[in-house]
Amino acid sequence: MTTPPETQPPAPAGATKGHRNEAYTLASRDVDFLASDDLRAVRLQLELLKPELFLRREQINSTIAVFGGASILPPDVATARLAELEAGSADEAALARARKQVANARYYTEAVTFSKLVAEKLDGNGGHDFVIVTGGGPGIMEAANRGAQEAGRRSVGFNITLPHEQHPNAYASPELSFQFRYFAIRKMHFLLRARALVAFPGGYGTMDELFEVLTLVQTRKIIRMPIVLIGKEFWQRAIDFEFLVDELMLDHDCIELFSIVETAAEAVDIIADFYKRPGADETP
Repeated sequence: MTTPPETQPPAPAGATKGHRNEAYTLASRDVDFLASDDLRAVRLQLELLKPELFLRREQINSTIAVFGGASILPPDVATARLAELEAGSADEAALARARKQVANARYYTEAVTFSKLVAEKLDGNGGHDFVIVTGGGPGIMEAANRGAQEAGRRSVGFNITLPHEQHPNAYASPELSFQFRYFAIRKMHFLLRARALVAFPGGYGTMDELFEVLTLVQTRKIIRMPIVLIGKEFWQRAIDFEFLVDELMLDHDCIELFSIVETAAEAVDIIADFYKRPGADETP
């Protein structure tokens, strides 16, 4: 049975000014009250619960989380921007940036390809398993959602409110698109159903998510899953994992928790091979 929507009852006949005061507003209808510091714990709970209920309703059983830079452009957009700058009077710094964006656009293509290959090679159980989930924004997030849509599969977008305005991309499924205020709760949702993590080149956000997952797997707080970094040149220069081992900051088996590959096809093969092994889904 569905509970009828709660509405603010009209003030009683002969109501005094006090009944029209904000104190008389139903707590569940008082936006200022709900946004107060004292209600933070309630907001955290609501932000955890709402997406969970929607994902259950849509029968999303398992996901693959895809992370990567928001600034990575589609190849046609990057190429057009470079051509426009070359035709004008852009300075060398702007041209160098545009050329780098053209070079990095290959990761956008690989992210589209990755989601298409997931749909083709991994059993999605009618679209309920190995569902692509991203941060819902531009760049690699857009590309991964786009690949799923082009393959006829639904995908999830976990958008977050930021100081600079961010809109959900056009490719995440509308019924699976959510908005978060708190990074912590958003991170929980990224991992609650995750059966693999794939990280493309990116900045602080990508690094944050990657190391969060590596730490949780290392400490056995979550089950072992495939963790794949795409883009050998980027990752081997960005993070010197062997140096961390040499400095005794990591045991060598810690850098065996992930793989670094060059292509989307290699990443999908690693995930597929992992889930062919007996006991791959067992909780440690």
